[in-house]
Amino acid sequence: MASKKKTNGKAKSKSKGKSEPKTEANELLSKETIDLLYQALETEQGGVEVYTTALKCAINEDLRDEWEKYLEQTETHVEIVSQILTGFDLDVDAETPGRKVVRHIGQSLVEAMEMALTSGPPEAAQIVAAECVVLAETKDHLNWELIGELADQFDEEEVELLKDAYDQVEDEEDEHLYHTQGWARELWIQSLGMEAVLPPPEDVEDVETAIEAAEAKQARTKIAKASS
Repeated sequence: MASKKKTNGKAKSKSKGKSEPKTEANELLSKETIDLLYQALETEQGGVEVYTTALKCAINEDLRDEWEKYLEQTETHVEIVSQILTGFDLDVDAETPGRKVVRHIGQSLVEAMEMALTSGPPEAAQIVAAECVVLAETKDHLNWELIGELADQFDEEEVELLKDAYDQVEDEEDEHLYHTQGWARELWIQSLGMEAVLPPPEDVEDVETAIEAAEAKQARTKIAKASS
């Protein structure tokens, strides 16, 4: 494994909010890395609330089944990120500026879905929910992509827990994002009176990479024409 980059060196200052004791474990991390880990935890915690609310909006049974699975996986991801933080002797309840912003965004997504539930038809609320899930999962996907990049830059044994966590979560995060992007697109197409492909090809083909998602998106036109 490559040696650690200077930018990922020892933290120069403690993160804001609740102070953290300096230990051999968390001395390995820069303040930016610590902030990313707290953002990742907050994203997963907010994701639980996003999926819980999105399920109230789901009227398509296949979509409901998908989101119920994702909710369970996200609850597990909360535990995994919490274990990363405790592994570095970091308080899971500590605040960072980035964590506060992530929490605000997550709460805004929940409020948007609740607004849609009370102000329009169920079909519209379902689309709003799909869009909110995509927004939440875009941030979530980025967090884990960065955690994976960090894991490749460290050579200390203590940081192996980043790699272990990344390996557990990566494929599930890919599925959450790419599949729900397909659902959002097809639900919109259906609402516009055009031929939709439901479940979307991303779901049917169980895509797990950006390339596979792009191929599924291209294939949906042929599938729609064949169904019409």
